Amino acid sequence: MSVHEVKLKGRLEVAEGTLAFRFSRPEGFAFEAGQAISLELIEPPADAGQSSRSLSLVSAPFERELVVATRMRDSAFKRALKALPEGASMRIDGPFGDLTLDGAVGGTERPAAFIAGGIGITPFMSMLRQAAHDRSPRRLFLAYSNRRPEDSAFLDELQELERRNERFRLKATMTDMGMSARDWSGETGLVDADMLKRLVGDLAAPIYYVVGPPAMVEAMQRTLTGAGIAEDRIRTEEFYGY
Repeated sequence: MSVHEVKLKGRLEVAEGTLAFRFSRPEGFAFEAGQAISLELIEPPADAGQSSRSLSLVSAPFERELVVATRMRDSAFKRALKALPEGASMRIDGPFGDLTLDGAVGGTERPAAFIAGGIGITPFMSMLRQAAHDRSPRRLFLAYSNRRPEDSAFLDELQELERRNERFRLKATMTDMGMSARDWSGETGLVDADMLKRLVGDLAAPIYYVVGPPAMVEAMQRTLTGAGIAEDRIRTEEFYGY
């Protein structure tokens, strides 16, 4: 890992209360899809422990910018980040993390099934963008759970990726449509073994990658092992909502 100074190039709301931040990419900065960086304020707020956060990269390795996305909770770090003007400097440290796609086994690549809760979608965006760019022949599946369509970061892009990539299938589900002002004709309810089977077909075929809030990750581990998936076929990462 190494420390670099980067410039804020812009921000975009990608869901209600969720912003994506675009940064310049340092010369020679290399990473794997699914990895993260530590983002540090050069002029941090006075609050202890509020100078940096670790965030997964949404951008893919082939892209020229570095992009992260985060829920805008009311913390000193988030307030300072949101207030930064375009052109402001920050430091990044990284990349780090091993939530990356496994390589080929026995000359073939196993299908990969991603299960994302909320902002846990971020590392999968990097993987899916890179796969589309590379025209990867690997079968990729995504079960993406949110409370409402309004909360579903990058949903439009994911639906477009599914249209463009015949090797990728998406199943988005909403768990609280009673609180939504939008129409939704897709799945509702929690991700369970039946939903996954309808998505991937043979539950035993993929390697599973699960990212989201701790309770969701724990529940999905129980669901997968209860469906007979070996623990060494399940990769997880917990996002704590900051």
